[in-house]
Amino acid sequence: MGKITLFVYGTLKRGCRQNQLLADQQFLGEARTLPYCRLFYSGSYPCLVEDRLQGLAVHGELWRVDHTTLAQLDRYEDVPRTFVRQEIEIAGRSEPALAYFYQGEVSVLEDLGDRWPRVSGQ
Repeated sequence: MGKITLFVYGTLKRGCRQNQLLADQQFLGEARTLPYCRLFYSGSYPCLVEDRLQGLAVHGELWRVDHTTLAQLDRYEDVPRTFVRQEIEIAGRSEPALAYFYQGEVSVLEDLGDRWPRVSGQ
């Protein structure tokens, strides 16, 4: 089986607390989604949701991961209860990647806009 391209936007990014889960996988580079997503903050991790009306180009990273790692990430992301893995369109790429989309209610969460952690001055 081939490897999967995964878009990460939170605790799995380089320098963040769960990046070790991607330690032996291939970092492809920084990336942005097409402008139909938003990030919300749950209090301990960011949550990606689709927002076709007020969406933004969310900043993150692309990784090439094997199926064993993807299964481990599914457990970490509590798929399918908390997050669901689905395709996402990435700016400048013809083929989509996969990303973890939050399945909970976001109206009570802090709106982060297009990135996590927030950049100083936002």
